[in-house]
Amino acid sequence: MKYLFSILSLIFLYTCENTTQLIDYWKNPTIQNYTPNKVLIIGMTKNQEAKEEFENEFETQLQLLGIDADKSQVVLGKNFLNRKYTEAEIKKFEDSLIKLNYDTVIFSRIIGVKNKIKYSDQYYKDHTKQENFKEEFIAYQDQYYNPDYYEDYNVFNAETSVYCLCPDKDRNLIWKGYIDIIDPTSIKESVKDYIKMVILVLEEETIIPTPQ
Repeated sequence: MKYLFSILSLIFLYTCENTTQLIDYWKNPTIQNYTPNKVLIIGMTKNQEAKEEFENEFETQLQLLGIDADKSQVVLGKNFLNRKYTEAEIKKFEDSLIKLNYDTVIFSRIIGVKNKIKYSDQYYKDHTKQENFKEEFIAYQDQYYNPDYYEDYNVFNAETSVYCLCPDKDRNLIWKGYIDIIDPTSIKESVKDYIKMVILVLEEETIIPTPQ
């Protein structure tokens, strides 16, 4: 319980300053510690700019931790995701990665987008310090009938999975996390925030090493 409180506290402090929120995650209960040696990073999106930004940043951050990491755009080519693959082709693909000494695949994708509505910043500036019922009611009445008090924004639901490519056993799922990217305005900044969040959790779950 103490450990759980520690990781939740760290994530809460990080989330307050960034555009990402950890929604849920799962770790394989049969694995206490996991040490990846050579990692392939796959960002599954048709947005080539976002894919390159994601894989480049993740590769950099893992290498800073002393992990040998490569991006799929180099190992598999930029057009790898341009068609569907059969189960036999994926099995062959996995085997070829094992022969190249890859033992881990980190796979990320967007699984949904939600449109939400919030009060505008101006509403909070104008109406958050009402001192009595009358002022509060009048302020609420203003925003109730004025569409300018509301703003639309998007929340992207993303999923990241960590798989072990183990030749002596089934391809095990090590960890899977679900993270919301809230109202992104910059691919570069959103990617940085997302990867920081994933790495924070993977470090706390002893799936990747912490900085020395």
